[in-house]
Amino acid sequence: MTNEEIEITHSKLNMTSYGFASMSREFIQIAFNTYVFFYYEAEIGLNVWLIGLGLIIFAVYNAINDPLIGYLTNRPFKFTKKWGRRFPLIMIGGIPMGFSYYLVFSPPTVDPQSGALILLVWLIITTCLFDTLHSIFYVNFSSLFPDKFRDVKERRTATGIQVGLGVLGLGLGAILPPLFINFGDLQSYIVQGIIVMVFGLATMLIAIPGCREDQNKIDQYLLTYEKKPKRESFIVEAKDAFKITSFIAFISLYVLYQAATVSMIASIPYVVRFVLGMPASAVTLIMAAMLIGTIVSIPLWIKLAQKSNDNRKVMLIAITLMGIFTAPLILLESYIFIIITMLLWGMTLGGWWSMLFPVMSDVVDESVVRYQKREEGTYNGILQFFGRLGSIIQVLSFAVVHTLTGFAEGAETQSSTAIWGIHVHLGLIPMICLLLAALIFWKWYKLKPDKVSQNQQKIKELGL
Repeated sequence: MTNEEIEITHSKLNMTSYGFASMSREFIQIAFNTYVFFYYEAEIGLNVWLIGLGLIIFAVYNAINDPLIGYLTNRPFKFTKKWGRRFPLIMIGGIPMGFSYYLVFSPPTVDPQSGALILLVWLIITTCLFDTLHSIFYVNFSSLFPDKFRDVKERRTATGIQVGLGVLGLGLGAILPPLFINFGDLQSYIVQGIIVMVFGLATMLIAIPGCREDQNKIDQYLLTYEKKPKRESFIVEAKDAFKITSFIAFISLYVLYQAATVSMIASIPYVVRFVLGMPASAVTLIMAAMLIGTIVSIPLWIKLAQKSNDNRKVMLIAITLMGIFTAPLILLESYIFIIITMLLWGMTLGGWWSMLFPVMSDVVDESVVRYQKREEGTYNGILQFFGRLGSIIQVLSFAVVHTLTGFAEGAETQSSTAIWGIHVHLGLIPMICLLLAALIFWKWYKLKPDKVSQNQQKIKELGL
């Protein structure tokens, strides 16, 4: 092999190892989003508004936590010179994250009425612990991407590998837990918690080489940090961020995407148990269809992005199609047709995954050119802050819809009105969110190919 071929092979191995961190995160996150609300309402029988209160407190904490961690970690530490700027924090958050997930599904055994306060406190503490570790991991993991992969083509290649592994993790996180869950058996949720914990730990260990940082870039960062003026406060940095119109458009897109997908995913156990009347294992085929659609479509989306050289256009196509293919879920009550719909919807989800990091990297580049400094941590922290609004929308929509339609906590069956409510938060609410997201992104996101190229050239000139 030539030196160039060796370098390319090493680069792809590095990208693959980096992608395993994404696999770990998506595996745990999809399981968390799918089962927490369902577990505490449908299985334990805790009042829906208490669950809503607990998860809103979790989401608010999550929202504050993300930008704060982004700001606090966007500076050198004593370990930075030896271990890197992001790598140690990625490990500190990522390795124990699976254990915190396990704790969420291991509450004290108490009556859901007389012991409601105990269950609520447990829900709040364990979900907030989960989010603290997740935020330390994900803010630094996502901030590493635009610094580790600088070239547009390299970013798209890295994204293709990372997305493939991330979606595989997402699919496995959706497919494996229900194989160990039996509706009505609380102990089975503890078993799936152990499975998730072990998988998360194993994939994070594999990710170590890919998350390590290049020593030259570490030294360059430390030198740049020492020379730059005194750092602005978080408030000032946030104000600067919100002067970038495309960043606001991307935040809006992200919030509405989160609201739509979390609502859809969290609805699936309700559909399987109460609409279809099937065991938990039936969730596996629905999620597998989504996984297959996503994985099959990713090379096509990457190819489209490379051919068009327009991240904005490809993202707009993907998010619009996601909204359109969500619509059938409003009415479908056939297991086979739901599987087919999720297969098609997964193919549009591949577009979102393929464009998420490239589009965010374009936004970061715009900020670097405008303010002549790299503040990826702050921008990703702000993004995650607003992304939690999507979770709040989901929690409130479930609580409102279930109250209005008469959903009975802990019951074996539900009324026809309650089943209609499940369809509302499975299909109608996500469809509205996604189509609105597409409209906002089309109107206000301004980073087209010419502007992206100009920004990257300017960054090279600035030595940033």
